[in-house]
Amino acid sequence: MSEARYEGFVPGRHLLDAVGNGGFRFADMSHRGSILILPSGIYAWPVQSAQVLNIISFDALFAEANEIDLVLIGTGKNPAPLDERLRWRFRELRLGVDPMTTTAAARTYNVLMNEGRRVAAALIAID
Repeated sequence: MSEARYEGFVPGRHLLDAVGNGGFRFADMSHRGSILILPSGIYAWPVQSAQVLNIISFDALFAEANEIDLVLIGTGKNPAPLDERLRWRFRELRLGVDPMTTTAAARTYNVLMNEGRRVAAALIAID
């Protein structure tokens, strides 16, 4: 049986199995780099640090805003605040947003997914 392969996208909702070593494990796969977890699937996300986050970084997430209540943002090894303009965009779309370390965001994402919550996550990869 051949296994489906996707370039930078895996459809569906998946829990995270592991975080670290520059990437993530989920859906019986491994991905190096940051990821954006949306209701439609998990996407490769080109963001490498919290300092470069801006409204454009979240275009794909904002496009699915009507299916999301809360967004967890994994800012890397250290917590980092979000730019005020970015926070306002989340408010305009009535999305809760919670920045935290990537490890904490991944754990929280799994808990909320298991509870059936309408959660999305933007996770910056860590070593």
